[in-house]
Amino acid sequence: MFNNKVYHKIDALSGSVATLRAEGVKYNEIAEVESRAGTSLAQVIKLDGPNVTLQIFAGARGVDTAARVRFLGETMKVPFSEALLGRAFTGAGIPRDGGPAIDENPSPIGQPSVNPAKRVMPHEMVRTNIPMIDLFNSLVKSQKLPIFARAGEPYNELLARIALQADSDVIIIGGMGLKYDEYLKFRNTLDQSGALAKTVMFVHTAADPTVECMLVPDVSLAVAEKFALSGKDVLVLLTDMTSFADAMKEIAITMEQIPSNRGYPGDLYSQLAARYEKAVDFDGAGSITILAVTTMPGDDVTHPVPDNTGYITEGQFYLRNGRIEPFGSLSRLKQQVNKATREDHRTVMDAMIKLYAQYKETVEKQSMGFKMSAWDEKLLKYGAAFEKEMMDLSVNIPLEAALDLGWKILADNFDRGEVGIPSKLSDKFWPRG
Repeated sequence: MFNNKVYHKIDALSGSVATLRAEGVKYNEIAEVESRAGTSLAQVIKLDGPNVTLQIFAGARGVDTAARVRFLGETMKVPFSEALLGRAFTGAGIPRDGGPAIDENPSPIGQPSVNPAKRVMPHEMVRTNIPMIDLFNSLVKSQKLPIFARAGEPYNELLARIALQADSDVIIIGGMGLKYDEYLKFRNTLDQSGALAKTVMFVHTAADPTVECMLVPDVSLAVAEKFALSGKDVLVLLTDMTSFADAMKEIAITMEQIPSNRGYPGDLYSQLAARYEKAVDFDGAGSITILAVTTMPGDDVTHPVPDNTGYITEGQFYLRNGRIEPFGSLSRLKQQVNKATREDHRTVMDAMIKLYAQYKETVEKQSMGFKMSAWDEKLLKYGAAFEKEMMDLSVNIPLEAALDLGWKILADNFDRGEVGIPSKLSDKFWPRG
């Protein structure tokens, strides 16, 4: 039953947070706050006896203690229909692209993750046509993986490339703390390629209220779940989860919560896990796969956000110097799929990474002035080819072509007996001539 009583007195205002006394209110309930600045929605974020704390979506600027507050008796919802495809919205679900508002089938956000009994064991590969993912660390349907990167790395360009190339039915991009030109670049890249037609964007820019940043993962994943239940394979691309955590920290400080590690709230782990655990392959329906950028302040993997993320997710990609780093990057589910791709997949993957590790050692020796042997010279030539033809993020080829390219790079730089591949496979795949 709706609580239609209007409250005319706010007891305290701090940032985008307001506190008042009210009765019959539920946690996460939505309220309308009407003031001289206009009407804004707000969400209940704390209940302490009769004291109710609200987050005002548009911020508290222009809101005074005489503002009118009316609780709506329901939680935050996001509309759902096929008309969402090709559109861009704010974190609060308001159109950002100048198109019409969509009001169909409102669905609550922030619901519990799917019952494990309704899940299918991960077993299908998500192809991205990026060799450093498909060949070396295959992405699997229903997987949840972070992309760890320091500031300045082209992580948004990587996400845009994955959005263009991934073999998913629907792409959902959730942007948090983006610069406006980053949002436009995302949108223009997808529009020019035609991929925008299967994409939904929920974007919070740095100029938008902090509260909306916290809504982006939930609205993105709520819409993803509806598409997945209708039989679609959905790839959710989130950037940047550190901005999401920073928004949580800002609100917690405003509420004068006792901080935990480096000022972040004590429930940081559970808040991140609640979002990542939405990844699922439904029994008899579609799937949700999550790739989420997590920037590392100071390139510090022990920072609370990447540190907590590592305990939740099934591996990680490290983006360093504009490339997905083969050492440290790990898809823990790749063995679920790469045994069924092509018979030489695992062998080529292992051989190339072992030789690349030797190349890195040789580069160190060279930098210290050691004399290079004939083997070292081969490794140097191989490493340069590997980085240019495999690691460069502009490479856009299917897995099978990447495997053939791997054999070619090996044959161009080594004799067949030097790469440690069983003759059963090299007889079949080693390039002739």
